[in-house]
Amino acid sequence: MSAAGRAAVFGQPIGHSKSPALHRAAYAELGVDLDYWAIEAGASEAARLARMLRDEPGWRGASVTMPLKQAMVPLMDSVSERVSRLGVLNTIVASGSPGSVRLHGENTDVDGIVQALGDAGATAVRSVAILGAGGTATAATAALQLLGARQLDFVVRDAGRAADVLALAAAGGCRAEAVDAHTAGGRMHQYDAVVSTLPPHAADEFIDALGLDGLAPGTPLLDVAYDPWPSAIAAAWSAAGGSVVGGLSMLVHQAVGQVRLFTGTSEADWPHVTNVMCDAVGLPHPIR
Repeated sequence: MSAAGRAAVFGQPIGHSKSPALHRAAYAELGVDLDYWAIEAGASEAARLARMLRDEPGWRGASVTMPLKQAMVPLMDSVSERVSRLGVLNTIVASGSPGSVRLHGENTDVDGIVQALGDAGATAVRSVAILGAGGTATAATAALQLLGARQLDFVVRDAGRAADVLALAAAGGCRAEAVDAHTAGGRMHQYDAVVSTLPPHAADEFIDALGLDGLAPGTPLLDVAYDPWPSAIAAAWSAAGGSVVGGLSMLVHQAVGQVRLFTGTSEADWPHVTNVMCDAVGLPHPIR
């Protein structure tokens, strides 16, 4: 590696990831000598990845996506309060000198979701439906609580898989329920926003049951999937009169937090850096 530092995104599948384009654009704009690429790896390789970050020189950190968001947590030397509470991370910061590198876990997905919903005009919410109950739904729960949510419906096929997010929502003072798509469809007019945390195409089967005829005009949907785009649910939502923001917006905003952590840069024109990152992936600039 010719760069003074290195970072990467870990996950599986990873070939579609826009993270390398985002990070490289940010480091070039900041004048930071840091290379960034994608490494395909599953949960069974978590320990190997942690050793690599500790043993190979130059690592500043890693972005972490599925299926590693939970698997990497026990391998950290320290984690933020947020990661401790949520049990999932999306960011690893490597620091220290060779032979004594420490790994710290953070979660910038929460900030990314808050800011992406803000791009769609949802700066305060009360009642929200979340499609899915996995690691990203955990981050969405924390984000929506920051936006004032008091009622969260987790739309799942198997209510048993929602136990962790239901407990997290309740601990944050929310009423929470695991519901099927038909039940959520009957409540569609009550929701201030909907967040789909499902992987590409997984939300397709929910579209008919959700009954988007009852959607209030302008209701925001954040679909964290961004490849292919528009997703089937995003297209149906828009056709029904709702407002749509894609996962690429979330990805940009959470990546800005990672860039701050990997570079240690605090003094920068971050709105401008955000716009440069948007340009790198063909995304309109956020409205401020």
